[in-house]
Amino acid sequence: MAGHSKWSNIKHRKAGQDAKRAKAFTKLIRELTVAARDGGGNLEDNPGLRTVVDKAKAAQMPKDTMERAIARGAGGQDGADLIAMTYEGYGPGGVALLVETMTDNRNRTVAEVRHAFTRAGGNLGTDGSVAYLFDKKGQIQFPAGTDEDAVVEIAIEVGAEDVLADEDGGVEVITAPDDFLKVKDALIDRGFEPDQAELSMVPQNYSDVDGDTADKVLGLLNQLEDLDDVTSVYTNANFPDDFEPE
Repeated sequence: MAGHSKWSNIKHRKAGQDAKRAKAFTKLIRELTVAARDGGGNLEDNPGLRTVVDKAKAAQMPKDTMERAIARGAGGQDGADLIAMTYEGYGPGGVALLVETMTDNRNRTVAEVRHAFTRAGGNLGTDGSVAYLFDKKGQIQFPAGTDEDAVVEIAIEVGAEDVLADEDGGVEVITAPDDFLKVKDALIDRGFEPDQAELSMVPQNYSDVDGDTADKVLGLLNQLEDLDDVTSVYTNANFPDDFEPE
């Protein structure tokens, strides 16, 4: 269990995304409502809901806001028209992108996503055109200074797939989707509180981009994440180590 984490390549855009709290709350409320609608409002019986609750907590969403969204979804009314759709395409430099959305109007959403790709010089692809380049994984990230050896020991014990270190000294644990909550809980129980923990689409291989292309890719990522219907965006772009967004 060793290797280099790509987490640091996207830290800058995650920090910027988290700052857009009002829009983030709106998207999280949708996710909470639909997760409760599809799997019930009990966190113990609905791992998908628990994962979204953890995201909402990390975004500092008030507890009563979360509870209202879950209650509405579990009641089977709110969110009835929302469906999850994933779009695939290629951005500047030929990097692959997956765009996850939750929408009540497919025509509006695909038009907005296509427009963002076109403006950035990319193109929206067909179903399956880039999805095969990504695997669904759990990612559990710990800050610099974390005891890597201790994390590796616990991770092996509870069935994690891999542990990676980044150049800043952070540690990232990779899990199968079904093992994500079990591994995260085990690490927290042993005193390791993650900076970030989520189910994500992880590239099988990364595509290097230069500084100019990196700015264009980041611009497209930001445009997509700004869309109301978009919940997550994933890319296989590997930003340069010295990349600083304009």
